[in-house]
Amino acid sequence: MSALFPVPRPAAWRRVALAMFAVAWGGNEFTPLLVMYKVDHGLSTATVDVLLGAYVLGIIPALLLGGPLSDRFGRSRLMLPAPLFAVVGSLVLAGGGSQSAVLFAGRVFSGIALGLVMAVGTAWIKELSQAPASPNTSPGVGARRAALSLTMGFGLGAVVAAALAQFAPRGDVYPYLINAALSLASFWFLLRAPETREEQVGGSLIADLKVPSSRHRRFLLVVLPAAPWVFGTSACAYAIIPTLFADQVGDLRVGFSGLLCLIALGCGFGIQLIASRFDSDRSARGTGVGLGATTLSMAVAAIAAGNSSILLAIVAAAMLGVSYGLLLVAGLSEIQRIAGPDDLAGLTAVYYSLTYLGFFIPAILAGLDIWFSYRQMFAAGAGIAAVSLGFVGLWWAKHLPGPVIEDEFSVAHDAAPVRVDA
Repeated sequence: MSALFPVPRPAAWRRVALAMFAVAWGGNEFTPLLVMYKVDHGLSTATVDVLLGAYVLGIIPALLLGGPLSDRFGRSRLMLPAPLFAVVGSLVLAGGGSQSAVLFAGRVFSGIALGLVMAVGTAWIKELSQAPASPNTSPGVGARRAALSLTMGFGLGAVVAAALAQFAPRGDVYPYLINAALSLASFWFLLRAPETREEQVGGSLIADLKVPSSRHRRFLLVVLPAAPWVFGTSACAYAIIPTLFADQVGDLRVGFSGLLCLIALGCGFGIQLIASRFDSDRSARGTGVGLGATTLSMAVAAIAAGNSSILLAIVAAAMLGVSYGLLLVAGLSEIQRIAGPDDLAGLTAVYYSLTYLGFFIPAILAGLDIWFSYRQMFAAGAGIAAVSLGFVGLWWAKHLPGPVIEDEFSVAHDAAPVRVDA
């Protein structure tokens, strides 16, 4: 492993990004195969919705433990196991067939891997995208690089899996084997990624698992209300809408599901390239734009759900993908301004844990389907998104995080620096 902060290497972040890409690929390759598991393997809609969200059971503990522990022990120790967990998860899924218990276990392993790369990898890329590792990089680039790495992995994993399931034999095996090989290769590259954080000696391990900045008013009043919408919008795009149009596309169900994944995440990826233009360190403009797009996209999804137009379904998926991309970059930018130097990965973990609450939306809507139509539920979602936007607007330019300073007490007692808020 390279020494802490070696001679600056601007491309070092790509080693971490590759691992994030590979693990995200494995996390989302299951999504377009939901139709295949229902049609070819006889699993019920409720079962596949549970399997879709099962990896959250691996993600959230990995996030909440991996993030703070990497702030204490360094990034590489917590990140290196992630691609190996992804290999295990994909191999278990490849052998799962129609056995829901085995598929559930594979999804949990994939979730553990994803939780680690999202918390630790996001912080690591941010640190490799700023001085002293990369002294000439603009602010906010780290957040964008991390978001793009995840989104590219989510998108390509889903597309390749859908294409193989639709047109190749053993579509329930080969997609997972490809990810296992990719994850193993990313592990080799990750071994040479430079460490950016020294091990913190002393102090209570339990205390280190606490994330003080998660109580910051800016986090509670601006970041938290928008967080569940991040993956809530993407889940609607590629887990719910394909199911609503499954009968219309006939034997191309899996391919259509993959197409919507590609469109949604492709639009999410594209908007992330320019999302920093909406970001501001003086207001919640980035989050506001994201929630405004969410309100509009949920309204279009409601129209599509009550309409037989496949074209409208594609438009809805694209708009939901744009909402996802805007919200993800806005949220990461906010928390990287809020977090202190000793809990960046910890706050990233808390944030991602909240975003993944949105992955339960398909299961919740499936349960409510006996009382409400999807058109009604999407319309209600548009209303809730509008309320979220109004709430964030109340705190638009308040509780802004100020600069981090080292006061005399902090220096004398080796304590964390103090953040002075506006």
